[in-house]
Amino acid sequence: MDKKRTLIDVIADSRLIHTILSIIIGFLVGAIFLAVMKIPVGEAYGMLFKSIFSNTKNLSYCIVYGTPYIVVGLSVAFSFRTGVFNIGAEGQFVMGSLAACVVGILCGSLPKILLIPLCFLAAAVAGAIWGVIVGFLKNKWGINEVLSMIMFNWIAFYLSNFIADFPAIHNEGTAEATRTVSDNARTLLPAGLIEKFNLCPTANWGILVAVILTVVVYFVIEKTTLGYELKAVGFNKSAAEYGGISVNRSILTALAISGALAGLGGALQLLGMGGRISIFTSQEGFGFAGIVVALIGVSQPFGVLLAGLFYGALTYGGGKLNLVKAPTQVVDIIVGTVVFFIAISSIFGAIRYLKKSPQKGGSKS
Repeated sequence: MDKKRTLIDVIADSRLIHTILSIIIGFLVGAIFLAVMKIPVGEAYGMLFKSIFSNTKNLSYCIVYGTPYIVVGLSVAFSFRTGVFNIGAEGQFVMGSLAACVVGILCGSLPKILLIPLCFLAAAVAGAIWGVIVGFLKNKWGINEVLSMIMFNWIAFYLSNFIADFPAIHNEGTAEATRTVSDNARTLLPAGLIEKFNLCPTANWGILVAVILTVVVYFVIEKTTLGYELKAVGFNKSAAEYGGISVNRSILTALAISGALAGLGGALQLLGMGGRISIFTSQEGFGFAGIVVALIGVSQPFGVLLAGLFYGALTYGGGKLNLVKAPTQVVDIIVGTVVFFIAISSIFGAIRYLKKSPQKGGSKS
């Protein structure tokens, strides 16, 4: 006879419930910090939510901010599901953004219907190559992929600055940035549509691309033989190899797909928002934010879609907290707390196991 399920059992079995609880705890911890700093919690959180939900312009800003996070989050989540920790999404994002920028500048005379797909293709290929190189180093010489990815993040960082300074690419004015990509490469919505629905000036078609990529990633992981093989390698490399799956090939494939997704995230951010690449003084952090988004979305494609929008909304809304003299770092505290509690979700399963263990031990006496 089945025993009645406890609250811990329910939480341990439901990722959705645990994620929601983690978000609630994150806001509670943020409230504690605000209270300690003697900042009215209601006023600060009121400004945060007002900045997100008060009108269509703010909502569209949140979607625009969240779009690249969704795609980079998909990149990291895909690698998680296939047993590879892709901490190199930052470098892949930069290379994708750089490739799209170069194509968008040098091939700017092409019609929009050709130039935009070409920019996306260049970004995907650049990101995939950046991922495959690391996979090759791991397969060929056993070089730790985490260390390689960290190094390749910095190589991408300095390579981007180097190429951005080329005469054919660099801004003709005083700005330390590239030229702006051709208007034919931009993914912005028509001006009339933006004005009609009171959207933000950078509202673009990127969210549709992000949704399509979410569906594609879900289909590949859950409905294809390739996805089954990659997940098998992620679960147990030895068992997968015994079953006839090439582990080395699977690692290369996983890193290529993951890198391509991160590269596409860079293209979406460039073509939809920035329009050009600044000469970096520090890493922008999109790849590292992708890790956060993947964790909040529990590495499930549709969970990552929602997590990316959540992260984008907090990023945009948090920038308005200084209007009520609250530090914008409160958002970092909230997100950090959410990730912490999601990362220790296994504790609920452990508690359930410990509760049941004495009963099993007693039955043997």
